[in-house]
Amino acid sequence: MTRKAVQPAVRKPRADAQRNRQRILEVAREAFTRFGAEVSLDEIARQAQVGAGTLYRHFPTRDALIEAVYRSEVDKLAASARRFAERMPPVEALRAWMLLFVDHIAAKQIIAPALNSLVGGPARLYESSHGPIRAAIEGLVQRATQSGEMRGDLDPFDLLRALIGVSHIATGPDWQQSARRLVDILIAGSRPA
Repeated sequence: MTRKAVQPAVRKPRADAQRNRQRILEVAREAFTRFGAEVSLDEIARQAQVGAGTLYRHFPTRDALIEAVYRSEVDKLAASARRFAERMPPVEALRAWMLLFVDHIAAKQIIAPALNSLVGGPARLYESSHGPIRAAIEGLVQRATQSGEMRGDLDPFDLLRALIGVSHIATGPDWQQSARRLVDILIAGSRPA
């Protein structure tokens, strides 16, 4: 008689552990944004009102914390697409998400020095974020196209490329306002003729 290997039950993290993790991520995002990648992890723990051991249990290295902050922001961006689609008409949902994407680009630029400190650079991390972001915009554009409010030949990634392009040629602190205006231009230009 062969014995089956007993798989240990995967336990969902306790609610307080999830709250601690989320609080650490929020404080870390703000700290990396304001002070850069070399901010004290003990200070992040203190600001998050957790012990250093709790921080290191969730994020054993600085790189792990930086990556988790970035992934958390990407996850929020992807989740917002679903929320907007549930609560708004198709074109309004697409516009709201594109405006949020502009904010995401701005936050990414601010936290870039921390991301650049990752061992091996941020390329792998950026690459892993393409899937959720692309799925979010594709779903929103498909919904708007199916409603007849957007052109059928619209490539969702073209909208992202335009917004990313504006951020790369930013000549001053007002690039975000320019990108927000571009969102409305892109929406208007994507309507059926």
